[in-house]
Amino acid sequence: MITRRDILRALAAEGLAVGLGSAALGQQSPRKSGSRRRSGRRPSDRNPAGGGTTKDQAHDSPPPHRLDDVLAPVRDEHHLPGLAGAILVGDRVAAIGATGIRKIGSSEPFLPTDQVHLGSCTKAMTATLIGMLVDDGKLTWKTTIGEVFGQRALHVHPDIQDVTLEQLLTHRAGLPHDVQWWFLSGRNTTEQRMGIVESMLTNPPIHPPGTRYEYSNVGYALAGLMAEVVAGQSWETMMQKRLFEPLGMTTAGFGVPGRRGTVEQPWGHQSAGGQARPVQLDNAPALGPAGTVHCSLADWGRFAALHLAAAQGKPRMLKAATFRFLHTPAPGSNYAGGWIVCQRTWAGGQALTHTGSNTTWMSTVWLAPARDFIFLASTNQGGKVAEKAVDDAIVALLRASQRLG
Repeated sequence: MITRRDILRALAAEGLAVGLGSAALGQQSPRKSGSRRRSGRRPSDRNPAGGGTTKDQAHDSPPPHRLDDVLAPVRDEHHLPGLAGAILVGDRVAAIGATGIRKIGSSEPFLPTDQVHLGSCTKAMTATLIGMLVDDGKLTWKTTIGEVFGQRALHVHPDIQDVTLEQLLTHRAGLPHDVQWWFLSGRNTTEQRMGIVESMLTNPPIHPPGTRYEYSNVGYALAGLMAEVVAGQSWETMMQKRLFEPLGMTTAGFGVPGRRGTVEQPWGHQSAGGQARPVQLDNAPALGPAGTVHCSLADWGRFAALHLAAAQGKPRMLKAATFRFLHTPAPGSNYAGGWIVCQRTWAGGQALTHTGSNTTWMSTVWLAPARDFIFLASTNQGGKVAEKAVDDAIVALLRASQRLG
């Protein structure tokens, strides 16, 4: 059994860093985007866990502990606008909290039910959706770009035409980190992503596909596009219908949280020269499969709990073998299907994690299957300070989790 002393000793002996620095977070310089966004039904502020808890569920589970006081020192130390975090035990929100404000210059408080931007933590969701199409027999992990796009891939470099779906999802395709996202044209995001295939992949890969890790938003956008082509639906539609709705993620959508010009949801903040400036900007909509999802902490926890249970041998929605693929890094790497997989003493063994940022938010997730815990943290500010802050917030949540036992 893992004891409180074991975990505190482990926290003192090891850090959280796993080598996914800001250069690999999928950050882009955001602009105002015309992305289609679904804010969803806003959960009641009276229910910190968010999401539509039923009367029966309310009787079955105690109300979550509040983490405001746990998070406030981290927010104060790093001078953040706002900071939110949650601890899940299994699929239950055991503790949740938020501190600070939604926007500098406004008095609106950052609430535990508010939506947060996930940045590259979207990648695990995209990989999960693609896993469903693999289970449906529409794709295999060895399906290639050339096979899916056919004549549209005539201008793609021959070495890239043979890149597999597996290589795209594990960042081993030799593709660049980004393309000129804002120059992609088309009536919708699917057409814009198709522009990558038709005009932006003429050069040879950075290195031979399958030989080394190279973090790439382009790879995930292409993986999402492959899903769109074989399914005949947009990535956005499939995410809503096949992932968000079945999981009850009513707050999940794309782009910046909330309506533009209002403070009904937190704004992101760009950090420069020690100052944070509020903005409602996001990644280009075409980048979607690599990092444009927003949702509440409770809804993010619903998705994370799906993977926690699968890692414990209790798969649902996808086949057990599909989850094993998504949780197994490529040889010589620690990156699997949207997850970094590592060993941590405090987790009792294997841990799954990812960090994401659109340069105006920073979010991170940790799954500890052996302990049956999930830790989530998000701040409405981007940059190096925010990256360190969410790591510190996770440490604070780890310590707070000992009071939940």
